[in-house]
Amino acid sequence: MKRLLITAALLALTAPVFAQATKPAPVPVQPGQVRPGEKEVTTPTFRAKEVLGTKVSITGGTEIGTVEDLVFDDAGNLEYMVVDNGGKLITVPWEAAKFDLGKKTATLSITQDVYKTIPTYTTTTYPSFYTPTYRTDIYKVYGLTPRQLRVLDRRR
Repeated sequence: MKRLLITAALLALTAPVFAQATKPAPVPVQPGQVRPGEKEVTTPTFRAKEVLGTKVSITGGTEIGTVEDLVFDDAGNLEYMVVDNGGKLITVPWEAAKFDLGKKTATLSITQDVYKTIPTYTTTTYPSFYTPTYRTDIYKVYGLTPRQLRVLDRRR
């Protein structure tokens, strides 16, 4: 009986060691690969140089210009693209555009009538992109609601 208790105690003490030894070692993964058993995330990725110069159209195929610039918030999130139509610029929330980078095109789901209501500006009269009123109004034109902005503490 005493021998059985000692054997059971030794097994209880060494079981974690054996359990650790039987775990498979992590499989090294190269950038762009997926670990066995994990699902691949299929979020589209864009590079700025692929987006800049993209032709932008609205519903019905009317071309309204090309992507001239990208605007990021304080936390580094892509917020807007600036579309140039012969010197007249408009702000487009990033989420409002559907891209086909193979064709270097983007489409906005707005009509010609809505497009005519979007305020324009020039390179010398950029709007204050992050004032609450401007942000809300621009997103509303495209039928979107702006996400909550993250504010960075720059005192650190």
